[in-house]
Amino acid sequence: MKKIAVLIFTISTLASYSQSKLGYYVYSDKSNNAIYSGVPWLDQNGNIVSAHGANIIKEKDTFYLFGEAHTDTSNAFVGFNCYSSKDLYNWKFESVALPVQKSGKLGPNRVGERVKVMKSPKTGEYVMYMHADTLTYKDQFVGYAVSKKIKGPYEFKGPLLFQEKPIKKWDMGTFQDDDGSGYVLVHGGEIYKLSDDYKSVTEKVNENITTGFESPTMLKKDGLYYFIGSHLTSWEKNDNYYYTSNSLKGPWTSRGLIAPEGTLTWNSQSTFVLPIQGTKDTTYMFMGDRWSYPKQGSAATYVWQPLVISGTSVSMPKYQEAWQINLSTGIASALENKEIVLKNTDKQIQYKGNWKHTESEGKSDEKEASFSIKFNGRQITLYSFSGPENGYAKVVLADENERNILTNTIDMYSKFSIKGPVFRSPILKKGNYILTVYNTGERPNWSDKKKTNYGSTGNYISVSQISIEGGSK
Repeated sequence: MKKIAVLIFTISTLASYSQSKLGYYVYSDKSNNAIYSGVPWLDQNGNIVSAHGANIIKEKDTFYLFGEAHTDTSNAFVGFNCYSSKDLYNWKFESVALPVQKSGKLGPNRVGERVKVMKSPKTGEYVMYMHADTLTYKDQFVGYAVSKKIKGPYEFKGPLLFQEKPIKKWDMGTFQDDDGSGYVLVHGGEIYKLSDDYKSVTEKVNENITTGFESPTMLKKDGLYYFIGSHLTSWEKNDNYYYTSNSLKGPWTSRGLIAPEGTLTWNSQSTFVLPIQGTKDTTYMFMGDRWSYPKQGSAATYVWQPLVISGTSVSMPKYQEAWQINLSTGIASALENKEIVLKNTDKQIQYKGNWKHTESEGKSDEKEASFSIKFNGRQITLYSFSGPENGYAKVVLADENERNILTNTIDMYSKFSIKGPVFRSPILKKGNYILTVYNTGERPNWSDKKKTNYGSTGNYISVSQISIEGGSK
């Protein structure tokens, strides 16, 4: 996604009342048991998982997630983060695998995006790839860094060279074939084969397929390659599409969209597909980003979904809010909901300010308008209608003594109207808590270099229902 723009709780085990920059925590000794899309994820320290444009590689029994760190103030490179997980549900922050360099192409006020890591079968070394650029996107190229250890630190080496020249493209991805061959995928559908040590390019395997086709990613099943990409719409989400071929050299056949038309790929953009192979099946997990400009650091989330593959068709026909994966068998399944559900009109929800209520939702565009609920339980989830007139909400979770446990910024904007969870608390020690949600009076808005305006047309926040698990109303 070309991102020139101008401004116009997965949780690991935490100790009781452990202190972090987000405040005091009263987390239980239980961890999350599913993949939840579209809600903020927290690491073992209670901090937002910041790993966008990402990929995952598995080493023994551990998954390693590499992605872009972000702030809410600038799109400048602030490092690539590394997280680890045993189950894909709970993520532990490991390191800033590649920090901002003191100077040069990934130094201050530069761009670093689309980080991907692969292990060279020949050398055993880990090689990291990224799109490096200026903040105005006028010096784009595919760069690389290396490390002997998967967690890093990685040493930035500069541009990846093909015929002694940099590959001057922006959005990029990677793919490792069954025989261990490594490939770099770039904007437009070009494919470059890597040398055995993964540090240079030996061949341009495939020419440009079409205009656009950014955020490229690929999977292979039963000898057939599926090549997924996105349209060019700045930070806005769109209907991602795909091609198939029996060979990386093509020819490639256009197969249409990977999610129902108009859903904007369930309000996300592709970044990677992770094969999860078990004894009975292989689940291919689509990894997508739900960008949130300008609050990329605090409000951007993730959409991870199991793909349905049959013949030449790959799809996500239904949005799964929560699902589980059996890492032994490789079989994915929906998560059974055992929560207490309160509608937006429930008398336990206390509203302040001007709110409009229907049977399906309550909404307000008044700055500082709020609602709160006192509840007893272990976990609380906020559902809303995200839509084109919505903006940012601030969510505050406190204990019964009104001591803050955490604060999150929630993006309720979506060009495609969608109902779903926007906040899910960490698993708490069973007790009494207070959830309060405020209208910040802010909304996602931006323009690209062509002065095309994007984003929300209003400041509404919304509540459709609230779910409470492990307690009573």
